[in-house]
Amino acid sequence: MGQILEKFQGKQWRERQMRKITDKVFYRFKDETGKAYLKFEDLYIAVLLVYNDINKLLPGPHFDPPSKEEVRALMQECDMNLDGELDHEEFVKFVKRLTKDTFITVSQGLIITLAVAPTVALLTKRTTEGVPGVGKVVQKIPNAVYASLVTLTIVMFQKAAEAKAI
Repeated sequence: MGQILEKFQGKQWRERQMRKITDKVFYRFKDETGKAYLKFEDLYIAVLLVYNDINKLLPGPHFDPPSKEEVRALMQECDMNLDGELDHEEFVKFVKRLTKDTFITVSQGLIITLAVAPTVALLTKRTTEGVPGVGKVVQKIPNAVYASLVTLTIVMFQKAAEAKAI
């Protein structure tokens, strides 16, 4: 539950995660090619790697990478010195702009899950209290623990459904 709640730390958490991803991808290319910039071909591969990491690290739906045309257009906007290549800082800015909607989608999904699940849990707890055999066990579980267990179960089902969709 703590890891899920950590996702709500806001802008700083998102920026740290994206900086980790962008640094990892950019320095991978730098180490392999010896160049401190990305041309379009390398940039598109880098975008695919960034989206791969986003899909692995962030909760929520699978995010498809943008088309080559979208990458090319955004590259031109982020190429501050107009040399047709992106250095590290230009790449960080590029990825931030490219993925801004991704975090909105992730945040909305988490908010819905974490707001609705405890309410549903408490309603189901009241309903199951009258069931013979199960009711006595459910009554002994504190509301906070029961709500947390149901919320975690819902999150696990969501992740399993997302994994099947991929």
